[in-house]
Amino acid sequence: MKIKLSLIVIGLCISMISFGQSKKKVRKLIRDSEVAKTEFLRSDFQMKDHFENAYAYVIFPNVGKGAVGVGGATGTGIVYERGRIVGVANLTQLSIGFQFGGQAYREIIFFETEKQLDDLKKNKIKLAAQASAVAATEGASADAKYDKGVMVFTMQKGGLMYEASVGGQKFKFKPYNNKK
Repeated sequence: MKIKLSLIVIGLCISMISFGQSKKKVRKLIRDSEVAKTEFLRSDFQMKDHFENAYAYVIFPNVGKGAVGVGGATGTGIVYERGRIVGVANLTQLSIGFQFGGQAYREIIFFETEKQLDDLKKNKIKLAAQASAVAATEGASADAKYDKGVMVFTMQKGGLMYEASVGGQKFKFKPYNNKK
């Protein structure tokens, strides 16, 4: 009986520790997303209009990408609806073709309407193979337009890679509950 009780207590402690760590990771991700937003606004002050007018957006503060022929990218971001945090999104990308190197970058995806956000929440959003992103530089956002309700901006953090598409990115959404 004591062994069973001990195992239950140990199991509860382990689950509480792992839950606390994931909550800690989300808090760090939120801070990193706020820093990324500041950096995007610093690079192009006109991007403020997109943040104010988009129905929703997701900020990936750190996307890692690497390739030698076959490439992959991954990142985790915070999803905002009307400026309020509503979830966490995971980004994955697999690509084949001439590509080599590694890079780290930030990415923001703006959603024009509620429909695009709903597609993200249902894990139905995938950037088309030919999708491209606008590099966040001064004035770049002024002429940027939505394509099928989605607009993507990236900002290089480091590394060098011969290839720079966002096509084929897939996303998984998880709701955020601040009360937990």
